Formats: sequence, C-alpha cells, structure tokens
Amino acid sequence: MKHHYKFSLGPWNISNGADVAGPAVRETRPLDWKLNQVKKMGFDAMMLHDDDVVPDLDSKSSAQIRREARALKKRFDDAGVEIDLIAPRLWFDSRTIDGAFTSNDAKARRYAVDRALQAIEIASTVGCGLLDLCLVREGTYLREAKDGKRAIEHLVKAIDQMLASDKKIKIVIEPKPNEPVDTTYVPTPGHAVALSYLTQDPKRVGVLIESSHCVLAGLDPVDELDFALAAGKLWCVHLNDQNGLKFEQDKPFGSSNLRSAFNQVRCLERNRYGRRGEKIAFEVYPFRPTKTEHMLDHLINSRGTFLHLLEKVRSFDERAARELVADRNYQALDQMVIEHLIGVSGK
Repeated sequence: MKHHYKFSLGPWNISNGADVAGPAVRETRPLDWKLNQVKKMGFDAMMLHDDDVVPDLDSKSSAQIRREARALKKRFDDAGVEIDLIAPRLWFDSRTIDGAFTSNDAKARRYAVDRALQAIEIASTVGCGLLDLCLVREGTYLREAKDGKRAIEHLVKAIDQMLASDKKIKIVIEPKPNEPVDTTYVPTPGHAVALSYLTQDPKRVGVLIESSHCVLAGLDPVDELDFALAAGKLWCVHLNDQNGLKFEQDKPFGSSNLRSAFNQVRCLERNRYGRRGEKIAFEVYPFRPTKTEHMLDHLINSRGTFLHLLEKVRSFDERAARELVADRNYQALDQMVIEHLIGVSGK
C-alpha cells in the first residue's frame, strides 16, 4: 500500500527495562547500535535529546559541542536517517529539581534558558529545525509553593528568548498532565495552543501530542488531535497507548484501545498529516519482561499496527457512514465500525 508517512523513534524507546521499581533487565545499547536498526525496522528518522547528540554537554566548550554535533550528523547522513527533533534534557540536572523554566530559583531558570539556546544551536548544526520543549517537572507539588500565573509568564519569556535566538527554529510544546509532579502548568494540548499565542511569534510555536498524555488527562486523543489541527498547530505526534488513568505506560500503539487507534489514524489521514514533512513518532517501550532478542518488537509492531489501521481507514465506507450520520442512526454506525475492525465483510 502506497502512503506518504515517515516514521520516527527516540533512542530511549529501545530501553533496558529499568524503572522506578527495578533495575535494568536487558543490555543497554549505544546510540550507534540503535541508529543501525532504524532503517531495518522501516523507520526514517530519530528524535534526539541534546545530550544524545553531545553526551555530557554541560562540561564541554562550544567548539567541542559543534564538533561532536557535526560528527553525529555525518553518522546519521551516512545511515540515511533524518533527525526529527531536538529536545533539551533539563530534568536530569540538580538545578532543575523544582522545575526548569518555571522554577522559583532565577539561577535555575537561567540555566534552563541557556541549555535550550544551546540545544537550538545543536539543532541548527545537525540540520534540524524543530525544538521540543518537553515540560517535565514544570509544575508544583503544592499549590502554595508556586505562583501559577508567574510560572506561565516565566515560560513565555523563555520561549520568546528561544525564538529571538534563531529566526528559523520552530518550537513544539509537549504538554504533560502529571510528569512527574502533582500538578503541571501545561497539562493538555489546549493549554499548549493557548500558550503559543502568548509568545512573540505564534506562527513558530506548535504542539506535540502524545496519545497516552491525553488519556492521562481524561481526554480523547482524537479530539485533541482535531483541536490542534483546527488551530494549525499539530506539528508532531507521539502515538502509543495507555490503560486508563494510571502511571504513564507508553504501551505499543493500539495495545489497549484499538478503536481509538483506528480513529487517531483516521484523523491524521483525513487531515493529510505528514504531507509537510511531519513524522509519525511512536513513544513506546518494550514490556519489562521482554527478552533482549525481542527488544525492538514494540516499535516494529506499532508501525505495523499503524499501517494495518491505515488500510482499514482507507477501506472504511465513508459514504455509508455519512448516510448513517445524516439519518442520526448512530447505533448502526457504531456496529459498522466494530464490524469493520473485526473484519466482518457483510451480512
């Protein structure tokens, strides 16, 4: 089946299984090993943190950082793999223990902005025009501990500094409902869209929507995709799945709710997502008991599920569906979708 979609993953999606409740259970693979698997799995691009490009970058000079970034770009070019986006990894530093851009500590905020500006330079060096603001810990454990209005003002000021530093960079805000603090300041795509319009150049600020983040916020991923598309702000997606309002699971796409996955693909297809170079990224992890020899299957399976569902979307009888909608016969429409997904060919 012909399609225009390109697929992306992060090196963190090939994980060793370590989590908050236990140690690694699989071998940790270096970035170059992961890079060599990308094309074999049918993927086209990788998302990277700034310190995936240049490890220990806080201890290196600007010249060293540029040199290592150029060397990594050559390795990616030789492998025929695009660099989809760059994200400053702020949450591992002790200075961001109480948030980064929204910290009460001015020195922590300064560090966060400086690191983001450095990530933009890295993105420019490797030929990537998209910066992901992954808003980990941008929130509070206690309402009394932070001023929410002031925190948003700090965040807008930081984004404005980023936009001013490079007239070509585009920024996607990745909303997180609970990662990992009790209350986050940009928990939903609606908040991210609104935040974009507070910046000095809203045309260069968009949204990254992740399926599981929507579920954790009590929202339907399809509605959130449609909302961002209506605003012209959906520039990146992380497709995965989530079994209810629990810890963030990052399950393979379609693992828990196949019908929702079908509708996510249908939404992206009918809105021609990807025609301007946007990638389909899968933010998925192997189940912890997975053996080393199967540690790539969750990515291969997620891509395969997307393509199977794309075929289902394209073979869905939209004309019959519209007639049922016009007749307000939603019972029949419901059954039509169910039978289409389970492969019933007719009565």
